[in-house]
Amino acid sequence: MKKIFYLAASLLLFGSCQNSLDLYPLAQPSAETWYSNETEIQLALNDLYRPDFWTQDEDLDANYLSDDGFYRQALTPIKAGTTTSQWATSTSLWQNSYKTIARANKIIAALNSDQTKAKVLAAKIELYLAEARFHRAAQYARLITHFGDVVYTDGVVSIEEAYTKGRTDKKIVLAKAYEDFDAAAKSLPTTYATSVVKRVTKGAAYALKARLALYMSDFKTAAEAAKACIDLKAFTLHSDYANLFLQTTKNSPETVFGLPRSIALKVIVGTGMVSDRITRNAGGFGAANPTWDLFCSYLCTDGQTIDKSPLYDPRNPFKNRDPRCTATIVEFGIPFLGFIYDPNPTALTVTRLSTNTKVTNNDNRVNAQFASFNGLLWKKGIDDTWLLNGKTIEPDQIIIRYADVLLIYAEAKTELNEIDQTVLDAINAVRARAYKVAVTATTSYPSVTTKNQAELRKLIRIERRMEFASEGLRYMDIVRWKIAGKVLNRPIYGMLDPTDLKAKVVDKNLWFFPGIPTIDEDGTPDFKAMEATGLIKNLVPTAWNDRQYLWPIPTAEIQINPNITQNPGY
Repeated sequence: MKKIFYLAASLLLFGSCQNSLDLYPLAQPSAETWYSNETEIQLALNDLYRPDFWTQDEDLDANYLSDDGFYRQALTPIKAGTTTSQWATSTSLWQNSYKTIARANKIIAALNSDQTKAKVLAAKIELYLAEARFHRAAQYARLITHFGDVVYTDGVVSIEEAYTKGRTDKKIVLAKAYEDFDAAAKSLPTTYATSVVKRVTKGAAYALKARLALYMSDFKTAAEAAKACIDLKAFTLHSDYANLFLQTTKNSPETVFGLPRSIALKVIVGTGMVSDRITRNAGGFGAANPTWDLFCSYLCTDGQTIDKSPLYDPRNPFKNRDPRCTATIVEFGIPFLGFIYDPNPTALTVTRLSTNTKVTNNDNRVNAQFASFNGLLWKKGIDDTWLLNGKTIEPDQIIIRYADVLLIYAEAKTELNEIDQTVLDAINAVRARAYKVAVTATTSYPSVTTKNQAELRKLIRIERRMEFASEGLRYMDIVRWKIAGKVLNRPIYGMLDPTDLKAKVVDKNLWFFPGIPTIDEDGTPDFKAMEATGLIKNLVPTAWNDRQYLWPIPTAEIQINPNITQNPGY
């Protein structure tokens, strides 16, 4: 049986053309003859933008890693507490990160060679080196935040040397990544001319450095890097939160670093993910759902949690909620993808908008066994265009956006207890945008005014959850806050089965869920009291294992190289 050892192979090889996304010519060049001119260098750099190299955590596992979403009654190994060193998700991240690092190292070595210096202008070499170092830093950032200590190399190594390398302390790798990000920020441009293909910028280097520092609890560096990005004044918040994520929105001024997608070029989001989020009435499966946990985390319009606000009504649970709630989750009774969306078990028919006629409601579990188990469906980024082009879509792939930079700054300064007006301004800018008002219009949205560290910590954690739901950021948030052991040991809840719902729920207006959960100090809901009433269903019991705060090193790496040790507990 043939085995592929990813790290050794990646460190040795520049990478072969294995699929249609490769930008290299079909005739594979050798390492000795490549980089003969500037075009070849640009092509090599282009490959570092391959979408496979820039997946977010939720992209890595379609069943969801965090407490924001779930897929029917399936569990990821993370939620089941069963991750092993053969887990495909961790192996994929390890493999693709080292592929990128190896290619970046090869590019850097070539750019520093006399052969390249003789053919390419020094200014261009400096720019290309900055770009390659950015990509290398970003991949090491992904590795150390997920695996801890990892194998580090910043040069091209032989196969023999690759087999002797052990893991390097993550603090050393962190310092090296900072150096690369700083070098990139120094030489990359702030913006590109409109006629030039967009590539990484100075702001992207600052932003990803800030994210890495935040994830590693280096709050001073996180605050400084985020402020450096803010001070560039190169980015602004998109005027309409819901519109930002539509596939018709391209090159938003809020995107600090992202990748374009194109149906024409077959760089797309495929039919599986699309169908899982489309309603059953519209021809999808409605199988990928937001959790009640996420839904209950959205504040009311008075800025209070649902267990504290007098505005919250469990009989009308979408009313008086932060606008990002209905921008992210489909509200009951509204038009969506050609039909009125209504999962109420008494709504056996719904209106088809194109004909204004009543049809069987397949988003109702009385009619369709596998309709949403908790009544919720994703809305964020979804519109009627998802039903076109064979259910393939081309939204921009946003790696980091300006709202994240603002909230990184606010969180880092809060953790440092350096709370001043700039911290409140950063949070309020993000929140005011959700309400479509100016940050100064403090009577039109629930502006944040407290400078108490504990209160701000809770508010920022809730703000991040409301702002970034379904963007692949929640998993690392609960890991770095060390609350995964709490939130991923809570069951995923849903509605009672239709027959039980009919028998047990006296107030038929409480069919969705019959009460109000308490919201804890981390902004997360607790449904235990509601579960005890027997009026909600434990859909999936989860079982987080604390060893999973670090992911397992892939089995193949340890088998081929005894110098690579496994993380504890695997």
